[in-house]
Amino acid sequence: MIPRDFIDTLLARVDIVDVIDRRVPLKKAGQNYQACCPFHQEKTPSFTVSPSKQFYHCFGCGAHGSAIGFLMAYEGLGFVEAVEVLAADAGLTVPQEAGAVSRPKAGADLYDLMGQAARYYREQLKASPRAIAYLQKRGLTGEIAARYGLGYAPPAQQALAGAFADYQRAELATVGLVSDGERGRRDRFRDRIMFPIRDGKGRIVGFGGRVLDQGEPKYLNSPETPLFSKGSEVYGLFEARAAIRANNRVLVTEGYMDTVALAQFGIDYAVATLGTATTPTHARLLLRQADRVYYCFDGDTAGRKAAWRALENTLEALTDGKEVFFLFLPEGEDPDTYVRTRGVEAFEAFMAGQAVPLSVYLVQQLAGEGTPQTAEARARVLKQAQPLLAKLGAPYLARMVRRELAQRLGLGEREGDRLFGRVPAAAGGRAASAAPMQVLYRQLARLLVLEPSWASQIDVDQVVEGEPYAGQLAELLGWLRGQAGKSTALLLESARGMPVESELQALLGEAMEWGEDFDAAEEFAGARRRLFDLWRKRRIEALSSKDALSEEEGRELLELLRSAPM
Repeated sequence: MIPRDFIDTLLARVDIVDVIDRRVPLKKAGQNYQACCPFHQEKTPSFTVSPSKQFYHCFGCGAHGSAIGFLMAYEGLGFVEAVEVLAADAGLTVPQEAGAVSRPKAGADLYDLMGQAARYYREQLKASPRAIAYLQKRGLTGEIAARYGLGYAPPAQQALAGAFADYQRAELATVGLVSDGERGRRDRFRDRIMFPIRDGKGRIVGFGGRVLDQGEPKYLNSPETPLFSKGSEVYGLFEARAAIRANNRVLVTEGYMDTVALAQFGIDYAVATLGTATTPTHARLLLRQADRVYYCFDGDTAGRKAAWRALENTLEALTDGKEVFFLFLPEGEDPDTYVRTRGVEAFEAFMAGQAVPLSVYLVQQLAGEGTPQTAEARARVLKQAQPLLAKLGAPYLARMVRRELAQRLGLGEREGDRLFGRVPAAAGGRAASAAPMQVLYRQLARLLVLEPSWASQIDVDQVVEGEPYAGQLAELLGWLRGQAGKSTALLLESARGMPVESELQALLGEAMEWGEDFDAAEEFAGARRRLFDLWRKRRIEALSSKDALSEEEGRELLELLRSAPM
């Protein structure tokens, strides 16, 4: 509940170049600064910091954001923590909004509580023959249990009273270790194998608990807390980071036990999402770690639905040079059982032979195995493909997918480009003047996020309803009109947590690809002119097709015809 105007003041006070340079040494490169990206391995610098935009962007892995976003990603901080660090550096005190409920800070004391609980659970595991027998039955050794810090939560309702002298302290509920109800306080986790969830610094931010026998839910996560958000954390990433770098790949499973069991057999580059669908945040985080990401799912209907959600949420994060695969296990199998019964070599051979590249999976899901036979079927593919291809953050891969889909639909490459909402760029990287409306809309959106004040120069009525991307552009225009005068960094932070945030990040990432000689003002003037010309043509056609015009419509048509280019 930090006031928005304080965030604006803070980002206007700090310099992102100084913030990043203290952590990652930067070198001047033209108007910007560069370094090897701290979020993925590379030899040639592709990490760029713009002092004018107060924004960073990596052309290799796609990471980008403001000074606040950098601290969150680089130091593993929460939003409030990152703001507090920057405020302290700038000599500012972080205020709270009037009337806001005071939220406990995600400070060292909360991390200490989680660490204390983890130590208690580990001791309880050593004292529980039943829990030890369960892990041994799953093929886990004491060494791997220690590496991942596994523990056991006893069945008693207030077992943690043995770990904390003050069992009633409010912070225990804040971090989700206990819950308060009508019958008083009790432990959240009872009679479960405990899996500590660590952040990028190795600090425990949450737990996952699995039942030993039958029971629901099978897996129980910590609730959302100041330390923990399941939509942005990945289980096992801290433990697997070195192996992921060494193998340049990461295997994403659906459960904690899968991750730990695979590590037991030497596949220690595995991680797991936390009982939720793969989110865009997950995808960006994973693609920073390695060039190849394998999503592993059950081969049933639920698994394939989860795979499709993962694909949709990975498109924006994907960049050329990165590869994403989908691996579907045989019916009745999971990674744990597969590797235990068949061995690590068989599992890795299965990965190599059966993993489906994202591009192949995307085309298969859109067009099926064969060629769509009817015009209606081909139209359906076009309609479904357009928004997905617009999201795809890898331009060369997007072109390959468009070409494959065009071939499957019996279209020429040029016709496929046109129908899928893309035309070849003209000289200097500018869109050709005859570009379809959706391409023009996308270019206008990129320009507007660089200079929000230009939004007042666009008439929303000229954005033709029903065209691809029309709704997004109209929505963006409405939002930007309240953001005039803000820098790129301020714009991004104003969008944090709002529906427009992911779209804004994608647009800013695309805009950063423009070179230093790109004249945004000139490009905007041309794009605005093309928008009006296209709208005028549509409007003339609409008025001319009417059987009878009102006096006002007649004057409008005459004026439009007079202003039309000869």
